[in-house]
Amino acid sequence: MKASKMLISTLKEAPSEAKIASHILLLRAGMLKNEVAGVYNYLPMGVRVLNKIENIIREEMDRSGSIEILCSALQPKELWVESGRWMKYGPELMRLKDRHEREFCLGPTHEEIFTSMARDLIKSSKQLPITLYQIQTKYRDEFRPRFGLMRSREFIMKDAYSFDKDEKGLEESYQNMYDTYTRIFTRCGLKFQPVLADTGNIGGNGSHQFMALSDVGESDIAYCDACGYAADVEKATSKLDDYKGLPEGEVEKVYTPIDGSIDALVDFFKVDAKNFAKTLIYHDFMNEKFIIAVIRGDREINLIKLVNESGSNENYLRMATDEELASLGFVKGFCGPQNNDKFDIYVDTEIANMTSVITGANEKDYHVKNIKFGRDFNGKVCDLKTTVAGDLCPVCGKPLKINRGIEVGQIFKLQTKYSEPMKCTYVDEKGANVPMVMGCYGIGVTRTLQSIVEQYHDEFGIKWPLNVAPYHAVVVPVKYDDPAQKEVADKLHNALEANGVEVILDERDERPGFKFKDWELIGIPYIVTVGRRAAEGIVEFKDRWSMEKVELSLDEAINKIVEAVKNNK
Repeated sequence: MKASKMLISTLKEAPSEAKIASHILLLRAGMLKNEVAGVYNYLPMGVRVLNKIENIIREEMDRSGSIEILCSALQPKELWVESGRWMKYGPELMRLKDRHEREFCLGPTHEEIFTSMARDLIKSSKQLPITLYQIQTKYRDEFRPRFGLMRSREFIMKDAYSFDKDEKGLEESYQNMYDTYTRIFTRCGLKFQPVLADTGNIGGNGSHQFMALSDVGESDIAYCDACGYAADVEKATSKLDDYKGLPEGEVEKVYTPIDGSIDALVDFFKVDAKNFAKTLIYHDFMNEKFIIAVIRGDREINLIKLVNESGSNENYLRMATDEELASLGFVKGFCGPQNNDKFDIYVDTEIANMTSVITGANEKDYHVKNIKFGRDFNGKVCDLKTTVAGDLCPVCGKPLKINRGIEVGQIFKLQTKYSEPMKCTYVDEKGANVPMVMGCYGIGVTRTLQSIVEQYHDEFGIKWPLNVAPYHAVVVPVKYDDPAQKEVADKLHNALEANGVEVILDERDERPGFKFKDWELIGIPYIVTVGRRAAEGIVEFKDRWSMEKVELSLDEAINKIVEAVKNNK
């Protein structure tokens, strides 16, 4: 491929909306072009990388025994009503109507479509187990798209669904996909960590996320070096410490003419924040009610855990306003769980385990001491707190650490969450209709692409792993109109191409420095310069990863690149 025939659209500066290194570099390297917020066009270099990632995914999915199909992105409302998700999924679902006023959505995911397909096409137990997958564009109406492909409104995803006869089959399918994902992300060159995860809008009773480790990741990972426990913070739990709070005593009302914040209360009572119970009032719009959450004063609420316990949705749950609090008989900064049996109350396990606490008196400028769970108030005991570094590992009891990661894949044990309401069944040996037991497995293809860039770059540009690089090598003659350089450059390009190397010949009439900057920015793994020693058959070989340069003979350069490409397959 000659560079003069290519669309090379590198930029000196990235557009102002790019904030993180990978987003900046993808735009500067001419991999992407922004259309509108959260929507991107993929330029030639970006398409080549995407195709390579997709090919790795296809090869490993096919190796796993999965079968590829392709579904429409346009999905009818009726199927989402069947599953119960038409309203519950929330405002991220892009809804639309056709000219006949029939309602549709643009698929953010495909549980309903795959389930309806299996319902129509699979009838006999002899057809099970089976795993179907596709690689396709998805749509989610993100409230605040940001960081390029990390959180966009249109993205490419690989989604797969397994259909089994029973739980034992699901466990085998799930483990098969776990192993398959491990191979996929390893081949993509990612440094990643599988972690326990919340099932979110997809549902089911078990899930793992595959996290590409990165300081700019939007997810926190709690992990234990001692036993290997790892979980997304939305899912992470911890072992209870031995803290019991204040000693038991008679309830005592205390005048507290302060702002009601934990810091102010700590200063007023001269005790640790652990001794307070924060009472948080939420408006659950989905179920049209208010709920109460109670956690220790030094803790932060984990909204996802509260959503799961209350049966709500994070898009429909928010803190009550001051006006709403007043209408319910509460005062901001002075709320307490006592005498509020008309509300659903969710109590964190730490509070339930304490002897007594200090909390609001539900009266302005007053708090109460020695409030005790089970005596002065009740509620559903559950884990509501956000796990932090230093909390005790739920498996071995050692202190947990926190890291950050980018979610590039997630697998779910759906069980019969979709097959039961959608009547996706098979006929067993006794002639009975039995719901298929399902699993769901997703990979963010475009997010994987950007995650690779986030992990592999330097001050010069992108450093692609060889098997996902847009091209393996580029040949750069300093002066292509010099007969000796032209002869060597052409010979090198043709020999590499004949040996299966994806190679560019940069014969553009530009300064050498300009061309080198382009290829370093784009991240071509091997850059071969043909210059002053061309007549001697000597070229300069540069490894983009190390930026080391060495002079090699023409045959040495060819053999080095050909062997590297062969060994990488």
